Amino acid sequence: MPVDLNGYWKMVSNDNFEEYLKALDVNIAIRKIATFLKPDKDITHNGNHITIKTLSTFKNYNMDFEVEKEFVEDLSGVDGRKCRTTIKWEGDKLVCMQKGEKEGRGWTHWRDGDLLHLDLRVCGVVCKQVFQKQN
Repeated sequence: MPVDLNGYWKMVSNDNFEEYLKALDVNIAIRKIATFLKPDKDITHNGNHITIKTLSTFKNYNMDFEVEKEFVEDLSGVDGRKCRTTIKWEGDKLVCMQKGEKEGRGWTHWRDGDLLHLDLRVCGVVCKQVFQKQN
């Protein structure tokens, strides 16, 4: 059975985020704002249905999906693109593949105790984020 990702998570680290945004061609003004933010994650995980809300003072992003069902993801709030997204479990890791204009785009979530890890990938660039579970 997959790991339980339910909960409210606060960011504790965000490594290589600006390089990740550069690889997505995000303009410098938005990159500078985004690198100062510490978004929270609010995750509801019920069987194969998962909702991930990324919450910040600048912009919120909601992702609502069924595991292993491809869907068109509108990333206009991130980098102005749309892609075909599939998310699946690989062991205890939730792995996302995003097919579109950018090569190797996707992310991986996994849990280590009260820490939620997120690796964001695009064009060979990896951003590593860590979140702490809140009670």
